[in-house]
Amino acid sequence: MKALLNFLENSYTAYQATENSAVFLEKQGFCRLLEEDSWALERGGKYFVMRNGSSLIAFTIGEQKVFRIVASHTDSPCLKLKELPALSDGIFTRINVEPYGGGLYYSFFDRPLKLAGRIVSEQKDGSLCAENYVSPFEVVIPSLAIHMNREANEKFSPNPQTDLLPLFATGKADLDIFFRSSLSYDLYAVCAQPPFLCGAEQEFVCAPRIDNLTSVFSSLRTLASARGTGVCIAACLDSEEIGSRTRQGAGGDFLKSVLARVSDCLGLSREERYRAFSSSFLISLDNAHSVHPNHPEKCDPTNRAVLGGGIVIKGHAGGAYTTDALSSAVIKHIFKENGVKYQTFYNRSDQRSGSTLGAISLGQVSIPSADLGLAQLAMHSAVETFSSRDYQELEKGLAAFYASEMDIGTDCVRFRT
Repeated sequence: MKALLNFLENSYTAYQATENSAVFLEKQGFCRLLEEDSWALERGGKYFVMRNGSSLIAFTIGEQKVFRIVASHTDSPCLKLKELPALSDGIFTRINVEPYGGGLYYSFFDRPLKLAGRIVSEQKDGSLCAENYVSPFEVVIPSLAIHMNREANEKFSPNPQTDLLPLFATGKADLDIFFRSSLSYDLYAVCAQPPFLCGAEQEFVCAPRIDNLTSVFSSLRTLASARGTGVCIAACLDSEEIGSRTRQGAGGDFLKSVLARVSDCLGLSREERYRAFSSSFLISLDNAHSVHPNHPEKCDPTNRAVLGGGIVIKGHAGGAYTTDALSSAVIKHIFKENGVKYQTFYNRSDQRSGSTLGAISLGQVSIPSADLGLAQLAMHSAVETFSSRDYQELEKGLAAFYASEMDIGTDCVRFRT
């Protein structure tokens, strides 16, 4: 848990999350590959490749010609800096930002925020180089006092252009002084509050970016010690909070191209690759809503996830989640055989469902799939909450999944012992 909390605290954006993941994998003996290089892969090898500095796919190669994939996302809702971000009226200088993703933005008020992401600079030889950046200072978005907004407790909807601008300095200040050498940047104002434990038995974990860095971290940790006989993959992709439709997101071809290159290195023909896909399995790992202690009426009456109830298997008639009867049964069987605690989740039928990267991924690579995740409270808040007990079940369940051996047919799945 200490390692997870450190990862949540210091992975401010998808760029830091990917960098921290790469450091972890290298310590675990994984070899870094570059997309622009040729690949020579060996059975028994452990590898990872990055794209855009914000997405990473790690994999181990076993003897079987099947893929066991866990896909998660590296980004979280926050506020992105625009170009020319210093906005001054002579009294204060604020930072001109716009929302990134569907955040619960009132929760960002009066909290410490860091500026983080990446900057692109021109070198002396004329080359352009990107490097990660975290500001040495913190900023804040101050609330308007109740005396000046008497209706704040009855109704308040933050206006992104007027209410969500972080305070940088008094007077007129030059924000670019901290990254003056850059030609451009992808920088974000993100929550910098440290994680903390709470509850009578310290069973609740509260931290920024629980959605979805708990999935990223658990998939990588489990992959590093996985005993799978096939090709085991942890795909940590960017851009889910804005629709995944970027080259580094699930809507791009990153996962598809890695699967194709691994297949080529293993000597699989095109026919064998498609056969391997049909016998493979993908877990779309993204968190689920727990029943809220103050608003249980917001959840489905029979399929409601709870903190401490185990890994959540998510379903949706409209296809927001990829789980169907057969893929759900596969996961339930694996978990039952390995003593992993699980529960099911559906949204209320009169509420709009969220979505995950799973359905978008299947538009690139068609593989049997199910949507899973941790139950959590305050999704998309600056600080979210989950149960440490569920996280332990998650690592246990992913290990069982990577180690599973099965033959998947159109309407039948046979497990090998």
